Amino acid sequence: MPSTTKTALIQYSMTVGFSAMEGRGFYYPSDTAIGKDGRFYVVNRSLETVDRGVRVTMCDIDSEYYGTFGSYGEEDGQFVWASGAATDSQGRVYVTDEYLHRVSVFDSEGKFLWKWGTSGSGTGEMDGPSGITIDGDDNVYVSDTHNNRIQKFASDGEHLHTFGSEHLDLPWGLTVAPSGDVYVADWGNDRIHRFSPSGEPLATYGGSGRGDGQLQRPASVAVDANGYVYVADWGNERVQVFDPDGGFVIKARGEATLSKWAENFLKINGEEADARSRANLEPVIDFDPDDPHEESSHIEKLFWSPMSVKLDFSGKLYVTESNRHRIQVFQTAG
Repeated sequence: MPSTTKTALIQYSMTVGFSAMEGRGFYYPSDTAIGKDGRFYVVNRSLETVDRGVRVTMCDIDSEYYGTFGSYGEEDGQFVWASGAATDSQGRVYVTDEYLHRVSVFDSEGKFLWKWGTSGSGTGEMDGPSGITIDGDDNVYVSDTHNNRIQKFASDGEHLHTFGSEHLDLPWGLTVAPSGDVYVADWGNDRIHRFSPSGEPLATYGGSGRGDGQLQRPASVAVDANGYVYVADWGNERVQVFDPDGGFVIKARGEATLSKWAENFLKINGEEADARSRANLEPVIDFDPDDPHEESSHIEKLFWSPMSVKLDFSGKLYVTESNRHRIQVFQTAG
């Protein structure tokens, strides 16, 4: 069994990101893919009524900025409702689009390579694909959200397998664990499902609620080498960690500090810096205890719409927050 010292499992490290509709920054990000070289590919979904801001931002944990790719539209290399992202062993970047019902593939610098996907419920067709993950053989798993299933493809889009339709209701984020098992954030059922590589159901974690170990619309899931499960508990504005048997271990609400990009902005914009220095960033408010969204929307350091959790090879956990246009980074014991 893994060590019980895992209870001190996640420690806040830093924040990456800054709100920007164009160029260096994020705008309502929905997911982050981490390349083998450490480069981040941050999917900026924007707002469904706003064309500006839709793109993928390339940066790294040191806030080095490498540019963007993609834009709003329906042509090759464009997105309408960009959702999830993953990278393969060759450094290629795969991005799902819920509106266009397709997966687009780019090289590591953002050059469009190919795409696949058509709207429908037949084999290989998709209806609102969201989460995406890639296994060690470069097979691609996609949450076919409105068809309530997971589809497995080869990297060129050839359909390989479908599973989960009897268990899932609006599946969202998913991951292939180091063990090879597939974990799915079951948005509609407030659960995490664990499947074998062949799609056999193995376990279910969570259940509806706001208590420890309960979930409200989980958006994403990550699993470390010891089998610990990290969940973006979107509806509860938090991240929760479960042990390999599904037992609750720890939760986090967020501890964000200023990112390097934000610090640079404030150095240049003195009036903004002065206003911030006078602001109460942790107000005492009379909020509904059954609505963590209200608290998160008023207190800057807290998660506000945590959409994605990802782990890198060094055990860092990256939590992508949509409504605050940033990534909070934690060090895990994994």
